[in-house]
Amino acid sequence: MTTTQTELGTWMAREIAEQPRVLADLMRDRTAFRRIADHIRRFRPRFVLFAARGSSDHAALYGKYLVEVELGLPAGSVSPSTTTLYGAEPDLRDVLLVTVSQSGGSPDLVEVTESARRRGALTVAVTNTPDSALGEVAEHTLDIGAGPERAVAATKTYTASLLALYLLVRELRESSTTPDADEFEKLAWQCLDTGVQRVDAVAARLRFAERIVTTARGYSLATAAEAGLKLAETSYLLTRYYSAADLLHGPIAAVGAGTAVLAVCGTGPGGRTMSEVLDRLTARGAEVLRVGPEAGHDLPVPSLSENLAPVLEVLPLQQLAWRLAVERGLDPDRPDGLRKTTETR
Repeated sequence: MTTTQTELGTWMAREIAEQPRVLADLMRDRTAFRRIADHIRRFRPRFVLFAARGSSDHAALYGKYLVEVELGLPAGSVSPSTTTLYGAEPDLRDVLLVTVSQSGGSPDLVEVTESARRRGALTVAVTNTPDSALGEVAEHTLDIGAGPERAVAATKTYTASLLALYLLVRELRESSTTPDADEFEKLAWQCLDTGVQRVDAVAARLRFAERIVTTARGYSLATAAEAGLKLAETSYLLTRYYSAADLLHGPIAAVGAGTAVLAVCGTGPGGRTMSEVLDRLTARGAEVLRVGPEAGHDLPVPSLSENLAPVLEVLPLQQLAWRLAVERGLDPDRPDGLRKTTETR
């Protein structure tokens, strides 16, 4: 049976639309966050390491910014293959290891977490599958509660992972400034509704693009990375993400007419530094499309504090990935050669 265009990406579209409820529900029950934050405070880590793959690795990138800026602790990323392929056993005493995995089923992440716990790390799993192998080996597990995700392209589990990391850091800071759940749900709906109105116009400008660069700075760099991945895995586009600062150190030479640039321009220091590089990209003939809270942006999003904005600013980019895939006759629910759980070793 031939799949019609109206049937393409059905699950991805539904799961994009579920995110306001998922995020609000995660905000309402903070019990697990408080419990794990108490354990972390007693442990008193001097360093935080993140282990993740794919979309979860972009959530971890966001987590690194949160930890370094909000908690004042150094943070880094684990290279799983140093453990799984080379048998490295670094001393991880005084280290907090946060493993982010939607499925909790990737063997290398399970092995890294188990090994880190043996070597003295406090291990926390952030996952949508708390009864997974990862949940069994981690000392503490944060269930992001997104519910079953049937589309291969992660949407609601990605934003729920971001919000879980934000809420955990908020608890560690014992902050009382966390947004109200009902208000945040309204902002998420606003973001999706605005996206529907504007995504078609952006998709029309990108319909024949063969090469897309996504860029941002600061917290929003995670959004640029995730947007690039979504476009690559659903529309099979050649994408690459760069920090806007890194673009100026060489890669800008490869950007010109024929290159589309999706730039995430948020608030705060990260967003304010985007103007110079985007002016230079425009001068080189690139098609520059902006995502951010200003009225003139191509994909407008609600204005939020810079450290929380990535949770919502990715929503219209998910809609864009869905729209482009469907218009190309591709099914974003079942990208070619991909599975929901990728078992790397």
